[in-house]
Amino acid sequence: MIDDKIIKFIKRHHVLTLATTSAAGEPYCAACFYAYDAERNLLIFTSSSATRHGSEMCARARVACAITLETRIVGRVQGLQICGTAQHGDEQAKRTYIKRFPYAAAAPLEIWTVEPDFMKLTDNTLGFGKKLIWNREQSE
Repeated sequence: MIDDKIIKFIKRHHVLTLATTSAAGEPYCAACFYAYDAERNLLIFTSSSATRHGSEMCARARVACAITLETRIVGRVQGLQICGTAQHGDEQAKRTYIKRFPYAAAAPLEIWTVEPDFMKLTDNTLGFGKKLIWNREQSE
């Protein structure tokens, strides 16, 4: 079971940093607007397969993501680190994305999803350095 604090954190934000790797192992990051399907535990975003990160996801589906609260106040530091698998999204994912970002309906969309298998939320509002960890293997 995913801790409700992790789900609330994901829902409060809308930009993630996506990390992919090249065939040579070179890392790359891209910022993406995202929607979250809590029922299916999917992060949903749009990007072209022609982009560097898109072509890297096509070749290597394992990705990492980060969602952070930008703050200078140590007691408010919050950030989520995610490992998961990327793939093209389905129509339900597209509807979820458009519901979150209605203006996107006017554009041709190539929808992607990341299905997390590991999430770690660092949340200093719960105590300095407090970490909440979810791992799919341990929750099944």
